[in-house]
Amino acid sequence: MVRYTSAHTTGGTAAGAGWTAARRRRRTGRATALGAAALALALPLTACSAGGGSYAPTGGSSSSAAGSAPSPTPSPTADPATYRHALTDALRPLDGALRTVDGAREGGPLDKALNTAAGKAETAADALETVAAPDNALSGTSQLATALRALGQDLRSARGGAGRCATSPRVELDTAHGPQSVKEAARALKALGYDTALRLPRTERAQHRRLANGTFVRDGSRGGLGRLTVNNGTSSDAVVTLTRGSRTAFSLYVRKGAKATVRSVNSGAYTVYFTTGEDWNGGKRSFTRGCSFEKFDDKANFRTVRVSGGTQYTVLTFTLNKVFGGNASTSTVPPGEFPS
Repeated sequence: MVRYTSAHTTGGTAAGAGWTAARRRRRTGRATALGAAALALALPLTACSAGGGSYAPTGGSSSSAAGSAPSPTPSPTADPATYRHALTDALRPLDGALRTVDGAREGGPLDKALNTAAGKAETAADALETVAAPDNALSGTSQLATALRALGQDLRSARGGAGRCATSPRVELDTAHGPQSVKEAARALKALGYDTALRLPRTERAQHRRLANGTFVRDGSRGGLGRLTVNNGTSSDAVVTLTRGSRTAFSLYVRKGAKATVRSVNSGAYTVYFTTGEDWNGGKRSFTRGCSFEKFDDKANFRTVRVSGGTQYTVLTFTLNKVFGGNASTSTVPPGEFPS
């Protein structure tokens, strides 16, 4: 028995002193007192009285009046009605583009609609960053502009990839942050009386479709005596496909952690392909998430030989995960070259 295995591929002080000196000299006579008074009167703006108070000099405006400035006049807030019109004008083109996404058929039409809507989202964000908003809507408007930029990025990222193992853009958008951020910003503005009038496209939840273990995805004519057992020790479901030349002999679904056996394999040399992933799309005959496409480098040779007293036939076991002592190597296959 041949055992196959694969590698599965991740200044204030001076004034006070002068006035105190005048008080101390008052006992020495009138001339001294007058000199002290003259000194005190020469002090700028205010002087302390003998009782410790203060007074403002007469014959001119006081320092507080000269130093004061008029209070600035508050700028008027934006008119709510004008803001509503500006909000509608900024979002109307995006709303139309999102409605096109909502009704587009998956594939090329949907990818084109997503790209157009992404551009409209970025244009709307630019417009909101320059619009005059009422005071109570300033924060919400900024939040919405940021969310629209995130939405534009998500719309572009959600575009379906070519070939197999392409997650639906509607599934990608279901878990994207951009649409959720737009919804939150829109709710905040609507609570203030400003309706965004923006409808996001429908999304779809990720599916987890699987076939029963051992199900034939494809089954050609089998009439030999060969036997093939596939042991899937990986963390993902797998489909193993055997081909002879350009023709597919059969494809077998093997769940993770399980094994399945194919009997009546015809004699011949077969190339053994396998793909692993999550959520089997029967229409595309491919997983939709976490896909890998590989093949074993050596062919699987099945022979049936008549011998004395009976018949000898080939029994092979393929193990998709690495095992100690395995004797097979694998190579990555481009998705477009994987047999369907």
